[in-house]
Amino acid sequence: MAPSTFFHIIFSVFVFCLCSSFSDAAYPSNRVSISSPSHLPKLQAEKLIRELNLFPKSSINTAAGNASVSAAPKNIVEKQFSLNPLGDPGLSVQEFGHHAGYYRLPHTQAARMFYLFFESRKSKSEPVVIWLTGGPGCGSEVALFYENGPFHIADNMSLIWNDYGWDKVSNLLFVDQPTGTGFSYTTNEDDVRHDEKGVSNDLYDFLQAFFTEHPQYAKNDFYITGESYAGHYIPAFAARVDQGNKAKEGIRINLKGFAIGNGLTNPEIQYKAYTEYALNMRLIQQSDYDKINNLIPTCEQTIRTCESDGGDACLSSYATCNDIFNSIMQIAGDINYYDIRKKCEGNLCYDFSNMERFLNQKSVKDALGVGNIEFVSCSSTVYEAMLMDWMRNLEVGIPALLEDGIRVLIYAGEYDLICNWLGNSRWVHAMEWSGKKEFGAARTIPFTVDGAEAGQMKSHGPLTFLKVHDAGHMVPMDQPKASLQMLESWMQGKLPLTRTEGSTYPN
Repeated sequence: MAPSTFFHIIFSVFVFCLCSSFSDAAYPSNRVSISSPSHLPKLQAEKLIRELNLFPKSSINTAAGNASVSAAPKNIVEKQFSLNPLGDPGLSVQEFGHHAGYYRLPHTQAARMFYLFFESRKSKSEPVVIWLTGGPGCGSEVALFYENGPFHIADNMSLIWNDYGWDKVSNLLFVDQPTGTGFSYTTNEDDVRHDEKGVSNDLYDFLQAFFTEHPQYAKNDFYITGESYAGHYIPAFAARVDQGNKAKEGIRINLKGFAIGNGLTNPEIQYKAYTEYALNMRLIQQSDYDKINNLIPTCEQTIRTCESDGGDACLSSYATCNDIFNSIMQIAGDINYYDIRKKCEGNLCYDFSNMERFLNQKSVKDALGVGNIEFVSCSSTVYEAMLMDWMRNLEVGIPALLEDGIRVLIYAGEYDLICNWLGNSRWVHAMEWSGKKEFGAARTIPFTVDGAEAGQMKSHGPLTFLKVHDAGHMVPMDQPKASLQMLESWMQGKLPLTRTEGSTYPN
């Protein structure tokens, strides 16, 4: 492979969907070697991870020396914990149920999935919401501490309550997945996932075990949420839950809906939207737009070949299509592609380093029950393994879920370039389902918070699209109050529905 192609893949590894980046360029087979030597592309990828001020010591979590968890006889090993956050959340820490645990994934050789569960601050009868962080390969703790979890990390390494944590309106689950990210680990390279089938089966197995362990939550409404590369994870996971319910596999999961924030879901449509978004936001000029658009037909063709042939065709498509994004960035310069209102200062675009410092403290590890595992904030090996999944279209499974009455919320911060609102809006409008015409004809109306417009939205039946004002890629971080109201209103069926004249449909 030519050096320029290597560069394009490695650069794009960082600059698309979620807070990290890493990859060994093209990965030639369906196997990854946990012990493989570092090559030049991986060294470049590690440099890109450092742009977030993250320094994972390993490319994947193998949990060397953590025999105590590995030898545990139960499928789930869980403990209640307290990290003594500062401030007054309205109740004492002792009244909250905060749990951390490991689940032994049954269809693997040695994989253990780590999760954190926070009971609702309001009522245990609130919905159960699971959050999936993207990457692919970043631990869920990125969202927990910087977006919608119960706590934020102060500079002195203490925790402070998040006034807009999603546990205020739900029982909230964070999962480190796919295997090898965060505190999740394996000692067998065959357990590393390469596609959505493996990812969604693992998550479904985990849910079955979780609700067996916590039967009091099994009948609660259940929602799947996440952002970025979770635009791939979420539709596949939702379809797997729906399939399991219909086949009466194990415990019935009361799936009511799923929400994707600034996601990568339909690459063919979303990559085509890059140039128009960049032109509209004055990142490029008309002459740049015309020139870069010449790359789009080849990108479209390689995506179709990826869908039909898979394998190396998907790697080729990944490299080809990311030329579009790279060309825009060469012109735009040092903008933060997660939030184009901001610039990256030197090599630093965001600073999430406190997360690594906090989670690698012995006292925190002891509280969470993870033994002596090193926290792997973002796994380059996991990212690398999922590269052939990247250009797949995960929108194709959503129409069937809509027809089953499962609510779908697609939301996007307006200043994100990487998974921009325009591309997301276009695939939502292009999706073929029974309500397509009515959704397209629906009026766009304000989404208001405290009487002020916080976004623009449109709905028909179970489908809602929401563009969030004054937010980039990570909406719960940039607009915490609006994101909490969005979640609560959506789960309650109270996000205003826009109706076309004469149409009728249920909430």
